[in-house]
Amino acid sequence: MFATVVWGTGNVGRAAIRAVEAHPLLNLSAVLVHDPRKVGRDAAQLAGMEGELGVAASDDIEAVLAARPRAVVYAASGDLRPDDALVDITRALRAGAVVVTPALYPLYDQRSAPPEFRDPVLAAIADGGGSLFVSGVDPGWGNDVLPLLMSGLGSTIDAIRCQEIFDYSTYEQETAVRDLIGMGHPMEYEPLMLAPTIPTMVWGGQLRLMARALGVELDDIRETMDRRALDTTVTTRLMGVFKSGTQGAVRFEVQGIVDGEPRIVIEHITRIHPSAAPDWPSPPDGSGAHRVIIEGRPRIEVTVEAADEGDNRSAGGNATAVGRLVNAIDWLVDAEPGLYDALDVPLRPAVGRLGRKHS
Repeated sequence: MFATVVWGTGNVGRAAIRAVEAHPLLNLSAVLVHDPRKVGRDAAQLAGMEGELGVAASDDIEAVLAARPRAVVYAASGDLRPDDALVDITRALRAGAVVVTPALYPLYDQRSAPPEFRDPVLAAIADGGGSLFVSGVDPGWGNDVLPLLMSGLGSTIDAIRCQEIFDYSTYEQETAVRDLIGMGHPMEYEPLMLAPTIPTMVWGGQLRLMARALGVELDDIRETMDRRALDTTVTTRLMGVFKSGTQGAVRFEVQGIVDGEPRIVIEHITRIHPSAAPDWPSPPDGSGAHRVIIEGRPRIEVTVEAADEGDNRSAGGNATAVGRLVNAIDWLVDAEPGLYDALDVPLRPAVGRLGRKHS
């Protein structure tokens, strides 16, 4: 079994602990945390699992990496600390680990990544012999392997549209919802995630990845943005009150332009309450879904709903994204050391897990 570290225990890290524990070829060897209040707590408790796993959380990065784990699931956020995340990841690579993570947006399409991200990773791989695979939590598979798989079912394609449609009141990360995305802030507030060029920085790599797989060149990447205010004050279970007149819904597109037309599009439609922007598309269950639409002949539409941690659709999206990463570890261990993307790493079947009990 491959000794595997989960680094970070937020929304992604909780799902990663559960995924590693369920994988028959992986052994959860350590959990790294930043919050001193989590140090010493059992991994099962941090992941919302029953019983104990016998792995106590640690903040001693040097000691954990000195044990030479075979794999690291880097689940710490890179949204506001990309440079720190890059340093952490290169430390794990120099320790010889296979690293999987959603934290470094520029490496979704590693071939087009800027040198300041790509070069340190390649140097660390050369020094330590590790490997790196980066895929998103929005989720990555919904913006690369799923639409590309679906494209192979048709005869002609006019456009590919990947949608995330969510009620963010179920998302247990208040700082991201309020400050990064702007929910509950006055309409004149400019959230970092919605500022011009930022959506392209985050999702542009996935557009370039799909274009490369489809054998087309992108003329340009464009952004559209629409924000709506709440008509009434609403109260959410996880994050409290969002006042009338503040931002309550966001709809944006990151468009890959081919021959002057938006042919590959990643679209996000997010609300803080179902009453916000009722004329926009809604998920079938009112909570959340991911959808891919292939316009062409035939027209193909697939909607994916996933739930985890009870019936939480946001947690389900995180869990499937984590599953894509964790299930790639055994393939990466067998592959040559290197920097990989979603076109390199195949989807892995859940060998040995059919019918297995979970907690």
